[in-house]
Amino acid sequence: MTLSIRCAGLADLDALAPLFDQYRQFYGRASDLAAARAFLQARCENGESVLLLAANAAGPAGFVQLYPSFSSISLARIFILNDLFVIPAARRQGVAGRLLAAAAEHGRQAGAVRLALSTATDNYPAQTLYQAHGWQRDSEFLHYELALPG
Repeated sequence: MTLSIRCAGLADLDALAPLFDQYRQFYGRASDLAAARAFLQARCENGESVLLLAANAAGPAGFVQLYPSFSSISLARIFILNDLFVIPAARRQGVAGRLLAAAAEHGRQAGAVRLALSTATDNYPAQTLYQAHGWQRDSEFLHYELALPG
């Protein structure tokens, strides 16, 4: 399968929004294509994330979204790999692995010292994928969240 991966921008919103909407549905959210598009548009317009779009001969196949951040301890840039999605028809064809490699290369090119991600504790396919591509489970730190109801 021929696959291309490139940085996406505003001109790619029509291709990215349906993928992002499917990604959110995978995590139990209701479909809302307009909100998905508006969210991605705001990230692009404000330079708040990096979107990498994978496409094959059939069209868009998947994406990864990275959020820039920093490590105070390392005194360096890091990226948070927040979103990774491959359409069902393109799964088990190496698309996710290629997206992970493209994300790592983007991080290296930007001078980042690492990428970080979180995944559901029961998402074993994703965990297997990450480990197969050299990602290591953090055994030093626990992850906490604080919900901020609006």
